[in-house]
Amino acid sequence: MREPFVKSGESFLEIASWVKDNKKLVAGFTTRENGVSEEPYASMNLGLHTNDKQTKILKNRELLSKELHINLDNWIQGEQVHATDIKFIDQDDIGKGSKDYKTSIKDVDGLITDQSNVLLTAMYADCVPLYFYDPIHHYIGIAHAGWRGTVGQIAKKMTEYFISLGTDVKQLKVAIGPSIGREQYEVDDNVIKHIDHTLRENTVTQLNNNHYLLDLKQLNKEILLQNDVLASNIEITSYCTMTHQELFFSYRRDNGKTGRMLGFIGFRE
Repeated sequence: MREPFVKSGESFLEIASWVKDNKKLVAGFTTRENGVSEEPYASMNLGLHTNDKQTKILKNRELLSKELHINLDNWIQGEQVHATDIKFIDQDDIGKGSKDYKTSIKDVDGLITDQSNVLLTAMYADCVPLYFYDPIHHYIGIAHAGWRGTVGQIAKKMTEYFISLGTDVKQLKVAIGPSIGREQYEVDDNVIKHIDHTLRENTVTQLNNNHYLLDLKQLNKEILLQNDVLASNIEITSYCTMTHQELFFSYRRDNGKTGRMLGFIGFRE
């Protein structure tokens, strides 16, 4: 299978087929490389809510903004509370969460816009990045899907929001980015009980003592398929944040003391 996330700039992977089709589109996922933060946040830590030095985080964000050619003042970020609320971004939201976590859009894990010269962003360190792109009406979106957001079906809710804006679901493109892989993500009944039985066959592997391996990326894909997104329009990465240690931070691998990668999507003017 072709890997959809391809190394592009010094510190990020891009969704190659999307940006090839639309030269104004920027869409991708940062690595931990080529930043200024020090251990345990070395080196491209972009999470303003971590205990890293804020001056280092802002320097990293400025470095990325120059690579992407979208000013840091035009970034937008949600608070990310592991829920399923979505916000349509307008002019009044631009800059929220870009330089201070306290200004992030409250209680939001999904962002959608049709604005140009803005960057929708979300933070990750094992959770699943979901990217949405309507190439006809030029709507874009990003969602943060941990296990709670995934079983809460934020993928479905994002899809429904796009449809409400006039998107033809058969035209909707979705990319599933780097996150913890199936073989590394062990959970118990407290997680599995929230997953519909129709979704378990391809996503859950039972171990001993009521423990399971859960494929969060595949679970999001199955939810998208159930909601009429075409399989041919879903791209899914093979990157695992836990095992690809040289490229990514991992909350589980690093016992919570780690940096954050940034998922991003936007249109340059």
